[in-house]
Amino acid sequence: MARRVPRELSARPLQGFKLAYPMLSADGTRTGFSGVTVGRGHVYLAVDDAVCVQGSRHEPPSRWCDCGFYCFHEASSAYDLACDPDNAGAVLLEVAVSGRYRRHERGLRYSRQRVRAVRLGRCACGRTAQLLSDTGAGTVGWRRLLPVCPSCTGTRPVLDPAEFGRLTGRPVTVSTEPPDTAPQPDEAGAVAVLTAELAVLHARLDAMQASLDALIRRGD
Repeated sequence: MARRVPRELSARPLQGFKLAYPMLSADGTRTGFSGVTVGRGHVYLAVDDAVCVQGSRHEPPSRWCDCGFYCFHEASSAYDLACDPDNAGAVLLEVAVSGRYRRHERGLRYSRQRVRAVRLGRCACGRTAQLLSDTGAGTVGWRRLLPVCPSCTGTRPVLDPAEFGRLTGRPVTVSTEPPDTAPQPDEAGAVAVLTAELAVLHARLDAMQASLDALIRRGD
C-alpha cells in the first residue's frame, strides 16, 4: 500500500519569523507585504491566506508544489537570510501561523498567517532606519517601500512606521531594530550562504519524495 503521510493542522497559532518587502497601495490607503523569494510579485495583507503563485487550483501548501507562506522558527535564521544583498531593504516580520502546514527542519510552509510585528532594521548607510521611503519600484497597484534613516530620505515621499502599521488595518507593531542586533554581512555572510544551500537541498529532497510516492502509487 502507498505510504500515508498525515496532514499537519494547527488549531492554535504557531510563531514564526520571515523577511518581506513593505508595500503601499497605489492610492496610499493600504499597506501589505511581498515575499523575497517565491511569490515576490504577489502582495499579501497583514491577515491573509496563501495562494499558489503558479496558478494551480490546489490548496496551499501542496506537497506537490512549493506554494504557501514560509517562515523560520527562529528570528536569527531570518536575520541570516537578510545578509544576502538580494534581500536588501527587506524587513523582519513576526507572524502567527495557522491552518494547514508542513514542518521543515528550520521552519514551516503553511496556509494562513497574521503579521504581529514588523522590525525595520538598518538603513543602507548603516544607521537605524526610522522611516519608510518610496523606492520608485513595485508591482501592479503597489509601491515598494524601503527602510531609511532621516538623513537618507532624499526627495522621495516617506511614510512614518506608525502610519504603516495603521494602514494594515490590524494591530501591527512597527519598530526599529537596535543597532547592536541588526545583521552584519561580514559576521553572518557565510551562514546566509549555508542557509541558501540547505534550502536547495530540502527542495530536492521534497521532489525526490514526491517522485517516490508517485512510483509507489503506480506499483499499487
